[in-house]
Amino acid sequence: MTTENAIRVLAGTLVLTSVALAHFVSPWWLLLACFVGLNLIQSAFTGFCPAEMILKRLRLTEGNCCAPPEKKA
Repeated sequence: MTTENAIRVLAGTLVLTSVALAHFVSPWWLLLACFVGLNLIQSAFTGFCPAEMILKRLRLTEGNCCAPPEKKA
């Protein structure tokens, strides 16, 4: 899985979790969805994405345990 795809999965999961928590627990959880949205917008303009840095440090993307095995010819 590429870093870009992992970030999309993370952002989508956080937004859906935020909406579910807002519905069942408290409307204040919508602030999490707002934070995710604002972070996506700022990363589009600046190129700085904290989630990307965290995923790379944890080595969860590109050429590690989460990447599919390479096929041998």
